[in-house]
Amino acid sequence: MKIHQVYTQSVLDNFTYLIELNDGSAIAIDPWDDVITNQLLVDNSLSLKAIINTHEHWDHIQGNEALVAQHSCEVWAHANGQDKIPGLSRVLTAGELITLDSGVELKVLDTPGHTLAHLCFLVIEQGVPQAVFTGDTLFNAGVGHCRGGGDIDLLYQTIVEQFHSLDDAVVIYPGHRYLENNLRFTLSLEPENQDAKDWLVRALEDNDPVNPLTTCIGDERKLNTFFRLNSKALRSTLNLPSDSEKSVFNALRARRDNW
Repeated sequence: MKIHQVYTQSVLDNFTYLIELNDGSAIAIDPWDDVITNQLLVDNSLSLKAIINTHEHWDHIQGNEALVAQHSCEVWAHANGQDKIPGLSRVLTAGELITLDSGVELKVLDTPGHTLAHLCFLVIEQGVPQAVFTGDTLFNAGVGHCRGGGDIDLLYQTIVEQFHSLDDAVVIYPGHRYLENNLRFTLSLEPENQDAKDWLVRALEDNDPVNPLTTCIGDERKLNTFFRLNSKALRSTLNLPSDSEKSVFNALRARRDNW
């Protein structure tokens, strides 16, 4: 099994992913279009087995129709994506395990918040979580917004209960390349955060569309304000010294929406 991450250079800075399987087939995640996905397939001599959509927003599904027509592949997504996601043929449910290769599985996470039809996918190898495809729920150094059908309370619950507890080594594969802006947001609230400063230098130098810079959960604990809800510096900036973690989370999301 091999994960191909490609920065599409789209207007919304989308990532497209291809999971290459040992039998010569592949699963596409959130294909921006058929052109990029087909080029990946050709370059790696792969056939398209299925498309997985993390959620129903147009920039994550617009490649579906052409790819289904060209490859007769299945489309897998959340039940709430029915009538919204083109070609949806298999509904995925929380806790479901999708076998990729021998000893490698994809665990389905039901992750409402950005939308109510959002799924994330945990890559597990030999029983150990290795990576997670996060769509627009969790970004490098940030989280998704709740405009357009989302729910801030559910997003808080999803992030705290399903992502804060992941092992530090788990690699994050998000739906968009927002690392630089998210680091600048962190530094606007925690200007002395040296880890964020160092990562910003790396982000500014990252010009590789094939192997783009990404973070792991351990990095998020240092960089992502939505993982740092008890940071004294952060709470001081927000003037929320003793408020609940949820209040801090909501304040951060509101500030990020208008930043």
